[in-house]
Amino acid sequence: MHASQGRSAGLGLALASAFAFGGSGVAAKPLIEAGLDPLHVVWLRVAGAALVMLPVAWRHRDLLRRKPALLAGFGLLAVAGVQACYFAAISRIPVGVALLIEYLAPALVLGWVRFVQRRPVTRAAALGVVLAVGGLACVVQVWSGLSFDLLGLLLALGAACCQVGYFVLSDQGGDESDPADPLGVIAYGLLVGALVLTVVARPWGMDFQVLAGDADMNGTGVPAWLLLGWIVLIATVLAYVTGIVSVRRLSPQVAGVVACLEAVIATVLAWVLLGEHLAAPQILGGAVVLVGAFIAQSSTPKTAPAGPVAGSERSEPVSELSSDRAAP
Repeated sequence: MHASQGRSAGLGLALASAFAFGGSGVAAKPLIEAGLDPLHVVWLRVAGAALVMLPVAWRHRDLLRRKPALLAGFGLLAVAGVQACYFAAISRIPVGVALLIEYLAPALVLGWVRFVQRRPVTRAAALGVVLAVGGLACVVQVWSGLSFDLLGLLLALGAACCQVGYFVLSDQGGDESDPADPLGVIAYGLLVGALVLTVVARPWGMDFQVLAGDADMNGTGVPAWLLLGWIVLIATVLAYVTGIVSVRRLSPQVAGVVACLEAVIATVLAWVLLGEHLAAPQILGGAVVLVGAFIAQSSTPKTAPAGPVAGSERSEPVSELSSDRAAP
């Protein structure tokens, strides 16, 4: 009974995490349309979350000595790179489309394993790649010459590539004999990401007056500070923490399925709150992308080194979260 209760709690936390992550783009896009640069919104998100997580970073300060490469990789790729590309993408294309393109990351990782590392992959994993790519073709409607802004699509693909870079870094640098607490990795990843984004985004040139006004959400004015608070506290801090705890309570496969709901939640929220409607072929293609991404992610060799969970804006080190999770 106790195990069942723990599993139910884990499922609830995983759903909460997926909802929180899925709501980041919906809250960020009105701020961007109100006049904030996408990089400035990313900086506000990462810097705000880093401040909240400072006590966690201090508690795990030994990670600076033990895992400097992992912290740098997480901060540069999984935090700064993924989120900068994602927020820039949603300024040009629908939120749901950008997030679905990011779900190509597991397929791209398998491509790296097969063609760069020249390691075999299972037929099921190859099928997952084919499904993901075919579904993406439906999402962007290639038969009509790409129905969305090309730069926006490339930026979303860049977010997926940043995830792949972190996956590869973790695969090459993971050390099960000296595990790092994932909360500490996330806290320092946010700090590193904030420092990098401070140099890149130059927030001193930001129009802070935008945060004192309202942002338009499909015809409804919403206080900009409220949207920013949601992005920092809910879509970043709460999302990461609940995601980590849920993976510890659930099997990695179940957590992976729930994580795939993030794209669904983001698409539905964008539809309801932002009026971003997708055509039936795009919805079907999105479902195929998610199925393909899940197959590609879950059909990896059990003997492979542990790596991070693939999922949109987040990349959680799984070697410390669950011992039976296998990544390419």
